Amino acid sequence: MHPVIEAELAELDVGIPFRAQTDHLHNTWARTFHCRPELYIKPQTIEEVQKIVRLARRCQRRIVIVGCGHSPSDLTLTSSWVVNLDDLCEVVSLDKEAQRITVQAGIRLKLLNKVANSNGLTIPNLGSIDEQSLAGAIATGTHGSTLRHGTISEKVSSLRIVLSDGSVKQCSPSENEELFRASLVSLGALGIVVEIEYQLYSATNIEWTQTLVPLQQVLDSWSTSLWTQEEFVRVWWLPYLRRAVVWSASKTDLPPRAPETSWYGGSVGFHTYHILLRLSNMIPRILPWIEWFVFGMQYSFKPGTSTSAVESMQHGLLMNCLYSQFVNEWAVPLSKGPEIIARLDAWLNREPFSRHRIPFDSKDLYVHAPIEVRVSDTRHGVTRPYLDMSHSTEPTLYLNATLYRPYLLDPPCKDRYYAAFEWLMREYNGRPHWAKNFTDESGREYLATSYGADLDRWLSIRDEADPDGIFLGAWHRRNILPSDKPTYRCEEHEVQRTLAADGGRSWIGEIRGSLSGRDLATDDEKAGEEKVQLQGRNRGQEKAGLTGTRVFDKM
Repeated sequence: MHPVIEAELAELDVGIPFRAQTDHLHNTWARTFHCRPELYIKPQTIEEVQKIVRLARRCQRRIVIVGCGHSPSDLTLTSSWVVNLDDLCEVVSLDKEAQRITVQAGIRLKLLNKVANSNGLTIPNLGSIDEQSLAGAIATGTHGSTLRHGTISEKVSSLRIVLSDGSVKQCSPSENEELFRASLVSLGALGIVVEIEYQLYSATNIEWTQTLVPLQQVLDSWSTSLWTQEEFVRVWWLPYLRRAVVWSASKTDLPPRAPETSWYGGSVGFHTYHILLRLSNMIPRILPWIEWFVFGMQYSFKPGTSTSAVESMQHGLLMNCLYSQFVNEWAVPLSKGPEIIARLDAWLNREPFSRHRIPFDSKDLYVHAPIEVRVSDTRHGVTRPYLDMSHSTEPTLYLNATLYRPYLLDPPCKDRYYAAFEWLMREYNGRPHWAKNFTDESGREYLATSYGADLDRWLSIRDEADPDGIFLGAWHRRNILPSDKPTYRCEEHEVQRTLAADGGRSWIGEIRGSLSGRDLATDDEKAGEEKVQLQGRNRGQEKAGLTGTRVFDKM
């Protein structure tokens, strides 16, 4: 640990632990990005979180909060300090009658649901996985697929957040309401959420059915029965087959009934699909054949085939993400879905320009499938987050263009596919999912126009909560900070990213702001200005190509 940090630790809250390690490699779940932070810290109490924040401010460090790292983007990368809240995961209180639970924010959704289920309750809506921390799920707008619910944030009744000065603020629709709205989708940039009060529902089983149907059947029923037939509905669209898998589920009193064996849920199918995807990186034109074979084995080769099961809601709503992947998901008006899908379908299948009007060449371009199609309706929420990506005037459609990275290798179609996909989403005033792989073309200027006054207000609240930029990094500068915004004292900037051995990108950052006044001043420094360099060097960093230098001034 750097001597300056050790010196400050000796003065600050001596009786409160500082649980830090210096040799940690952080990576996303998909291994799309890696970084080696100066410190990796796992607090166990709110007081420890307060100490971390106060020390970071005094030592001019940035803080990044991480959970399972399931976001495949560079949002959680830093060469400064990573704070993992996995040990801040206790249940504070549970009111069975009100069906409301208060938990420490690092609790994983899986554990939260386990505790809830043991008391006859459940989380009312989930995305595809339950590995995320509750704090992480609400910070980026995580959602499921149902018109009867909004995002995961919708059921947050109140929260407590540690701000950059170490203070703890209680927030709810009736107390610090603006900070509450900003914190519900915080992008990790306001402070550290440490406690959350969450609304649960009665535990139940769900009966689900999935059916392979022609794509046209999906489009024909879009505005009538597709999204209202059951409480939960999602679609996997198979572009080259012009088919889709419609999955729908509702609550039931029926006893559990196990689903049929999944082809690529087993070892043979899983590895066969993985090998075929790797082969498609070398010969992309075989992807339509792979789609026919793999999804035929998984769902049937014959349209109209259905399977069903009865499972507890906590398990039935989940799905297997299979392999490392890029995910580029956008929220657009639900009513525009048939038009958007028809245009993208025509482009992917190389129909005449008049059918799709997308100004990108799709010749010799083949993509991995399926494209995930989900919905939500956030109009009935009590408090709308400032940075809610969903639409406020009608239900929201989410289109997720997933691209697998077979054996951690990027698919050759990625850049051209995502450029065309995002261009089409912007045509309908779409908004990208904050945690996923949208490109710089859809960054700062577009998002500033799309969110307008809501983003302006969020930025203002953010600056009040964190004037030194302790929670800001290169991702925020690239995507949401105004171009003329001066550098914050603790803001971290990207220095470089290099190709890693496993195909991801190794990321290095630095803090360029200058210190002033009392911060880090010692008797020896009063005679003049001194520059201190943090060399973040150790054998692990040099081996991984992650060696970085951080420079800051002390006045």
